[in-house]
Amino acid sequence: MPEKITDVAVGVLLRPDGTVLLGSRPAGKPWPGWWELPGGKIEFGESVLQALARELTEELGIRLKRATPWVTYVHRYPTTTVRLAFCRVTGWEGEPRGLEGQELRWVDIRRAHETPQLLPATYPPLRWLQLPDTYLISSAGSPAGLPAFMARLDHALACGLRLLQWREPGWPGGAGAPDLHAALRDAHTRCAAKGARVLVNSAHPLAWCDEADGLHLRAADALVLQQRPALGEGKLLGVSAHDQADLDHARKLEVDFAVLGPVLPTASHPGHAGIGWEEFGRLSELAGIPVYALGGQSGDTLAHAQSLGGQGIAGIRNIFP
Repeated sequence: MPEKITDVAVGVLLRPDGTVLLGSRPAGKPWPGWWELPGGKIEFGESVLQALARELTEELGIRLKRATPWVTYVHRYPTTTVRLAFCRVTGWEGEPRGLEGQELRWVDIRRAHETPQLLPATYPPLRWLQLPDTYLISSAGSPAGLPAFMARLDHALACGLRLLQWREPGWPGGAGAPDLHAALRDAHTRCAAKGARVLVNSAHPLAWCDEADGLHLRAADALVLQQRPALGEGKLLGVSAHDQADLDHARKLEVDFAVLGPVLPTASHPGHAGIGWEEFGRLSELAGIPVYALGGQSGDTLAHAQSLGGQGIAGIRNIFP
C-alpha cells in the first residue's frame, strides 16, 4: 500500500536583523509546547504559495508579500509522514500575532537550531539557514597565480564571502603538493578571521579536512560511498551533482548541501549548453537538501536561482569579480 504523505507549506520568516520566527505548538495538538516554523496543510487545488499565504493569515494575522520556494523535505514521524515545502519569507504586512494561542519568538538564525524542544522536522531548515547564498571555488592554479588569488579572496571576504571550496586539481606537483597545502592553510586563516568556512575538495588528501571546516565531494567520489564520512562535529559536507541520481545519492549520504550544474554555458565547458534553469528548478524541488546553482553564475543570477528554490549560487570567476 502506498505511503500516505501529507503536504504542508511552511514559512521561514526572516527579518533583516538576522532573526527567524518560531512558534510553540498549542495545547490540544500533537507535540504541545514544542517549537516549529509557521505553516499548515496544503488544501486540494492550492499551490504551495497560496497555502502558505492562507496559513500565515490564519495563524499570524499577516499578509504575505514576498516569498520564494526553498527546500522540500520529507519527514517521517511515528504516526504520520509529511512533505514540507519550506519557503523563505522576506516580505509581509502586519505584525505576527499568535492567533491560535501559540507563543511566538524571534530567534537568532545562528542559534535557532539550538532551541530546546524543537520539533524534529524543524531542525534541518534552521541548520540550513546557516549556509550563505554564495559559494566561491578557488582558482589559484599555480604558485605564480597564488598572490592574485589571495588578493581576490580578501576582496571577496570583505564583500561578505562566508564559504569557500578549496579546489586546485591542476596544481604543479599534484593535488597533494606541500606548497598547495601551505596555501590552503593561509586561505583558511584569512577566512577564519572573517567568520568564513573552507571546505576541501575530495581531489586533495582527506587529512587536509582536519585543518579546514569540512569536505566537498566530487560526484564520482560521492557515488562510491554508502554513508556520510566521519568528519568530526560541526564540519560541513558538500557534494557536486549533475542529475537527479546524484542528488538522490547525496541525500542518502546526509550531505549538508549540493552544487548542481552546469546550469548555463561556461568557459571551462565549451560547447556544453548546461541543464538550463527549468531543469535546475525541477531538480531543486526534488533534491530534499539545499542546492547551489553552478555554471555561468554571477551576482546577476542569484535572485533567479533562489526564485527557483536554490540556496544560492556557486562559481569560480564571476561570483566576486
